Amino acid sequence: MKQWYILETKEDFEAAMHRFKQIDEAQKGTPDYKEMRLLALLINQYEQQLWDLPEVDPIEMIKIRMEDFGYKPSDLANAYGDKGTISKVLNYKQALSLTMIRKFSKLLRIPAELLTKEYILQ
Repeated sequence: MKQWYILETKEDFEAAMHRFKQIDEAQKGTPDYKEMRLLALLINQYEQQLWDLPEVDPIEMIKIRMEDFGYKPSDLANAYGDKGTISKVLNYKQALSLTMIRKFSKLLRIPAELLTKEYILQ
């Protein structure tokens, strides 16, 4: 297990993200689980320093975070399971569902309360 320190550079952050993705389903009580929890804390702290989340509607927030992580709509569809619905949501044709909010909050590390704000559909 790598020794982790405060994340200070983009490279540190990317290494932590890579490792976190490898162990994000570790079983409670295992060394990997403890490492995952530490990484979550370090990643969150690094993101808080760099990115004060702007005041935008939930869809723009999703788009910003997709760009931050290099995700495409297909990545959201893989998490949610329906490409057509993702397209409608990202184009303001359909509202976010509670299931989407839960999944996207975890995937994109956006506080769920930011995804529950009202916004106008087209």
